[in-house]
Amino acid sequence: MIVCPSLALVLALVGDTALSLRATIAGLPADPSAVASAKAEASAKAGATTAGSLTITLSRWSTDAERAPLFKALSAPAPAPPPPPAAPPAGRAGGRGRGAPPPPPPSPLARLSAAIKAAPTLGYIWTGGVTGYSIKYAWRSSATDGKERIVLVTDRRLDSHAPDWTSASAGDADFTLIEMRLDDHGAGEGKTSLTTSVAIDTAANTLALDGYAAAPALLKVTR
Repeated sequence: MIVCPSLALVLALVGDTALSLRATIAGLPADPSAVASAKAEASAKAGATTAGSLTITLSRWSTDAERAPLFKALSAPAPAPPPPPAAPPAGRAGGRGRGAPPPPPPSPLARLSAAIKAAPTLGYIWTGGVTGYSIKYAWRSSATDGKERIVLVTDRRLDSHAPDWTSASAGDADFTLIEMRLDDHGAGEGKTSLTTSVAIDTAANTLALDGYAAAPALLKVTR
């Protein structure tokens, strides 16, 4: 099993909001019974927790085989809508229930949401509540030009934790992608799919934010 190296991060929302976020990416025990103690240890490493804090524990990065179904779900063309139902013959009323249009085909984001939920759990993000967010996708690049990329995807939306992050671009996405860019000192920024659409970075072979440079930086990362 590949264990992620410890990486302590302190994240704060950019803007006028006072909400601060703290997180630790560290090795998570393979034994599910040890999750509670791992959470407590990660919280201690991140420092004193405050309202709105985030604790992240990660056991490993996603494999190529685990990433493939997510890429397929997002890249596959949307199925053509079914033809409208035929009108009943003149003078005859349609039977009960006949003529109802079939449900629309799922959008690429809806398909991706389903694929994310079916993926194995690689770690957790805990907020101030009891229920955590399962991490279903975790990817990391080698540092290039002094920058390291980390992409995490949760199986649920984080906007219930921070509703100001949400915009209409989130669409049918029932998940949250967090992309971080860090320098050699572990400082940088983080952006999320709650305000920016998701795409496939074919060069890096990963899910990513579409147009990362133009996306609003919601997180300031310091080490």
